[in-house]
Amino acid sequence: MTRKRPAIVVATALIAACAGVPVLVNAANASQPTPTTAVPEVKRSATGSYIVQLDDSPVTEYDGGIAGLAATKVVPGGKLLKTAAPVVDYVRHLAGERDRVLAKVPGVTKLYDYSYTYAGFSAEMSYDDAVKLAKSSGVKSVEPSELQHADTVDTPRFLGLSGRGGAWQQAGGIDRAGDGVIVGVIDSGYVPERPSFAPIQTTKQSDAIVAKKWKGTCQTGEEAPVACNNKVIGARYFDKGIGNRPIPEEFKSPRDYGGHGTHTASTAAGNHGVEMSVLGRDYGKGSGMAPHARLAIYKALWAVDASGGGSGTDADLVAAIDAAVSDGVDVINYSISGSGSTYVNATGLAFLRAAKAGVFVATSAGNTGPGDATVGKTYPWVTSVANGTHDRDIQTTVTLGNGKAYTGAGIGNGTPATPVVLAKDAGLAGADPAALTLCQPGMLDPAKVTGKIVACDRGGNARVDKSLQVKNAGGVGMILLNITPGTLDADLHSVPTVHLDDKVAPEVKAYVSGTASPTAAIGAGTPVKVNAPKVAGSSSRGPSPAGNGDLLKPDIMAPGTNVLAATTAFSAGGGEYAFMSGTSMSTPHIAGIAAVLKSKHPTWSPMAIKSAMMTTATDKDASGKAIQNDSGSQATPFGYGAGQVRPKYGMDPGLVYDSTYTDWTKFVCGSGQVPSNHALCANGKIDLSDLNYPTIAIGDLAGRQTVTRTVTNVGTLPEVYFPKVEGLKGLKVTVSPRILVTLPGQSTTYKVTIENDGAPLEQYSFGKLIWTSAKHSVASTLAIKPLTVKAPVQVNGTGTSGSVQVPVTAGYAGTLNTTAVGLDAAKVGEAALKNPGGVSFPTTAPKVNDHVAKFTVDVPAGTTYARFSTFDADYPAGTDLDVFVYKAGTNTLLGSSTGGSAEEVVNLPRPAGGQVDVYVDLYAGANEQQVKLNHWELQKAAGNLTVTPASQPVTVAGQVNVTATWTGLTAGTRYLGQLHFSDGADGSGSTVVRVDS
Repeated sequence: MTRKRPAIVVATALIAACAGVPVLVNAANASQPTPTTAVPEVKRSATGSYIVQLDDSPVTEYDGGIAGLAATKVVPGGKLLKTAAPVVDYVRHLAGERDRVLAKVPGVTKLYDYSYTYAGFSAEMSYDDAVKLAKSSGVKSVEPSELQHADTVDTPRFLGLSGRGGAWQQAGGIDRAGDGVIVGVIDSGYVPERPSFAPIQTTKQSDAIVAKKWKGTCQTGEEAPVACNNKVIGARYFDKGIGNRPIPEEFKSPRDYGGHGTHTASTAAGNHGVEMSVLGRDYGKGSGMAPHARLAIYKALWAVDASGGGSGTDADLVAAIDAAVSDGVDVINYSISGSGSTYVNATGLAFLRAAKAGVFVATSAGNTGPGDATVGKTYPWVTSVANGTHDRDIQTTVTLGNGKAYTGAGIGNGTPATPVVLAKDAGLAGADPAALTLCQPGMLDPAKVTGKIVACDRGGNARVDKSLQVKNAGGVGMILLNITPGTLDADLHSVPTVHLDDKVAPEVKAYVSGTASPTAAIGAGTPVKVNAPKVAGSSSRGPSPAGNGDLLKPDIMAPGTNVLAATTAFSAGGGEYAFMSGTSMSTPHIAGIAAVLKSKHPTWSPMAIKSAMMTTATDKDASGKAIQNDSGSQATPFGYGAGQVRPKYGMDPGLVYDSTYTDWTKFVCGSGQVPSNHALCANGKIDLSDLNYPTIAIGDLAGRQTVTRTVTNVGTLPEVYFPKVEGLKGLKVTVSPRILVTLPGQSTTYKVTIENDGAPLEQYSFGKLIWTSAKHSVASTLAIKPLTVKAPVQVNGTGTSGSVQVPVTAGYAGTLNTTAVGLDAAKVGEAALKNPGGVSFPTTAPKVNDHVAKFTVDVPAGTTYARFSTFDADYPAGTDLDVFVYKAGTNTLLGSSTGGSAEEVVNLPRPAGGQVDVYVDLYAGANEQQVKLNHWELQKAAGNLTVTPASQPVTVAGQVNVTATWTGLTAGTRYLGQLHFSDGADGSGSTVVRVDS
């Protein structure tokens, strides 16, 4: 997997330690620390390219102040016009600033200029040049250009777009759904010959609307050129960052090779009434969500291996975003991976300015579920989309030689009874066992596979790549086995395939391994109706890794499993259409629906459109029951956000929760991810829970908290709304005022106070706040986590003796008991590493090599807290280490730290007893390096750390102080301890105490 890096201008050490909570330090002399200026930190780029951000504002933000240059910022409700004279002049100014900066590093190769959503450029340069630029005047930040990856016949009916009273009818009919709206798709290109992209019948009025805002171009390309029309009005490609990585079969043009982009574009805004068939089976007529919208294609993903999967660099992707916004698109679909832990990387900032320019952005939540806090691209100014199932499934059955039959997902033709082998028993000599069971490239032995069906485990590589490996080794079929709960996907495979769930996988494996001559017969795929939606197992979950749980992500759910749409011949087995699954497929549903809403309500802001979809979404399936995970367990808003989208109701939501660029910058500054003197913080900051969002999340409720929301009446009549709260058992919710009288176009503010009244501590509670009028129902999902105490994540001190004062806010009324664990001196393991790799660590199959060491560490039962760290102070400048912690002897990743330096930390609160394998990767730095792994396993008091008072009364939401004092430490040693706060019952909290003696 590609490593995701934070923006380098963030004060990383402070944020990692505080998680947004101020750290108060009293060292040996009991003095408060003096803030220091952050030194720019540059992460080595694995691609050799870097993205440089200038101090200047981009076009969308520049508000004047430079002599002779008028302001170009986009006002609320306005649109960027790149041909306007002030914009042209300011872009020329930015070009001069870029040239001035570039003159400091002669010989670098510039890739792209960024002007509209991001002020800067990308370039190929040495690491030393990148460091030099980061320290130069006029430069705000330098970050590596990382490699990112790509993350429907029936869905319009399922979602309520078609039919009487559906969203299409409300928009004026199929021929008006998306009319006058331009959907930009940043992906792997498109196949222009597909009927989904054929010319459409338009009106003069629609053409005039499009012509007024469209300033893009049709870049036909050098290989397999494309031609645009009045459906696909623009096409461009971006390959300077990807360089020579694409396979020879790729097209140096906007033409799609792998199929991902064609699929997403046709899902979002493909033409209506297109006949679709797969492997000879007719699936009827299909349509995109916004069949009359125009499309603009931005190819920035490229096939870099035989699987055809799309990969792209940040340099190319930011260039595509910048181009799309300046070209005049109204909606962007971005079904591409990205970090969920930062708001201020280049992609996040580019989308921030895109939203400021009035562009609705739909992004995929990610495909790394079902684990908690796996959701990506958690920016509040985009709409993050989860993957749900829909009510048409494609099933097939595999019958084993013992007569047992198992039903799973599969499409196309089957096989007769055929010898079957487990992948683990069919490897080449010396094949890595973990990679072999996953059927990864270069593992299977043709002598053991030819003419057989192979049973492969899910995970590690793409599902379709597994069947390709089976085919390449001579296999004739595949049984794909989930090893953990997850979706069953009817992908178009290279050989007949059945995908089975984890419940039956052990039975299949037992039969194959325990039978002398095992056989299996795979049946043909058949469409069936099923209850839906369910949350797909692979769909990434909340809570958000950023923001301390104060913003609910993902935002909404749409169909993303077994979605049928146009694609390339490569991915369709020579055909034109294929089923695909993932949040990549759910995202264009939302992008297309946004286009339909935009065509009906052209003055609505991106956040108004987002709110309309979220407040009218449902958390019920078609049977009226609560949405489940596809494993059968109860789903939560961390899986589906506000719920399954219902565009029929989103067309007329009654009220919307709007927000602006100023609100978003206050949010960023409140997150602590930028220093308070950052340019984004000119308007101050807010508590993240107070962003005017359609949902309400509090990840750290210490007794009581009040949040504020403002709603705007987007209807045509005055309405009176009354509140109702559902769920949130044990939490007292007070809404003020109790009645909202709203006038058309006017905004009204209300407050919600949430107080713990017996709810379980340290766990989330979910519910809804619903405002109801005679005509509308406006629902906000609530996600609240009551804490025992709210205290700093960590406090720091120095000296062999000293003290630190810790502020604590109680979430209950009673007695606060505080105890100390530690302080323990660090245990240090050492290893000699060399030849830094500069490549991503193989997280699914970890292994030792010249630049990777493994330390096996005992974590005794009863350990309250374990930490594994490396420190910048132990290494020369430029050293970059990464740390990965696994359950010993397995590929189960427990935690990782992959920052841009040697300062890394992995924490395991209350770990299970046993051993862990800790891998330290010398990612960059000197060719030979002695690495030191510091680790602590806290279990009991060491007698050198005391707390005062040990017990004291507290009130709900009241703040008290606890003083931690240490004595008798050995000089020159790193110590770690912990303060445990308890209510005397089940609730608890803690603060880590770190002392450098």
